[in-house]
Amino acid sequence: MRPLEGIKVVSIEQAVAAPFCTARLADAGAEVIKIERPEGDFARGYDSVARGQSSYFVWLNRGKTSQTLDLASPKGKEVLAELLAGADVLVQNLKRGALDRLGFGPERLADEFAHLICCSITGYGEGGPMADRKAYDLLVQAESGLCSITGGPSEPARVGISIVDIATGATAHAAILEALLRRAVTGQGANISISMFDVMADWLTVPLLNHEAGNSPKRIGLAHPSIAPYGVFTAKDGAQILLSVQSDREWKNLCNLFLQAPDFVTDPRFARNIDRVQNRDETDAIISAAFARMTAPEAVAALSRADVALAQLNDMGGLSNHPHLRRITVETEAGPVSMPAPAPIWGDDPHGFGPVPALNPLED
Repeated sequence: MRPLEGIKVVSIEQAVAAPFCTARLADAGAEVIKIERPEGDFARGYDSVARGQSSYFVWLNRGKTSQTLDLASPKGKEVLAELLAGADVLVQNLKRGALDRLGFGPERLADEFAHLICCSITGYGEGGPMADRKAYDLLVQAESGLCSITGGPSEPARVGISIVDIATGATAHAAILEALLRRAVTGQGANISISMFDVMADWLTVPLLNHEAGNSPKRIGLAHPSIAPYGVFTAKDGAQILLSVQSDREWKNLCNLFLQAPDFVTDPRFARNIDRVQNRDETDAIISAAFARMTAPEAVAALSRADVALAQLNDMGGLSNHPHLRRITVETEAGPVSMPAPAPIWGDDPHGFGPVPALNPLED
């Protein structure tokens, strides 16, 4: 038995944040009914790389059933009310106030469906000066300040995945599970509001506190603002390797076994992490010179002997062929699609993964 078997979820969703949340609920065994507009979730048209289908839609909608509804019509509202009467969870990421205007505001939900856990995802929350502003992933990356600490010194950059949407979906997933646990004890439903901006502001706590302490973060590419050496270095054969020295003990190992320069262990410019950060250019120059004398296999072997953390600087080709990449295969109307497996591994109860739904018009 999967953890959420017997739980019924109705989700009025599109794009990424809410579908990320409900895909995880479906993976755990919940019955997820995805409500789509008559023309379908617009994420169905984002690209066509997964057997002619959208990679976003295939990734985030496995294990669900789809039902198209015109929620502005009397029939659509009637069907939604019937679905909610038998549901445990409602997830929605419509524009703020849209569900209320359709006649399913929080007061009605609390009165008629007291057991229901309702999770609403918005860009900027239910109140405040920007509550009615449209919000998409990159817009919130910019508005929250995330772009200001992402990229190289010359210009800000977008995080290369939909990090705000994914973070928001994961936050909603956790909150819903908490509400289900509480309901199991009290029988009480919940009204949960999650904003994309709030999620990203929470995730930006460390750079924000540094800024407010007078140490505003700067964009430094693939380096770390608070740790050195921590960055990408190029070996003699051109391969790029990222290393991370997290402690002064690791610095000692690096000096002795990789740099072959034990004097740097006690050199006041480099002895402590705070010193190495203040003298980052000199620190990185020493590491770069050592890499330039070695091929990538030689450098990896030496760093491994020193017990220093490292990584290859891969691209998507490297990920596609990575020896640690686990995959699942999901069925779609166009055929099976292979994709990375969700991270949780249930050793005693491997999860199955349901098919991706085709668009399902409401029958008269």
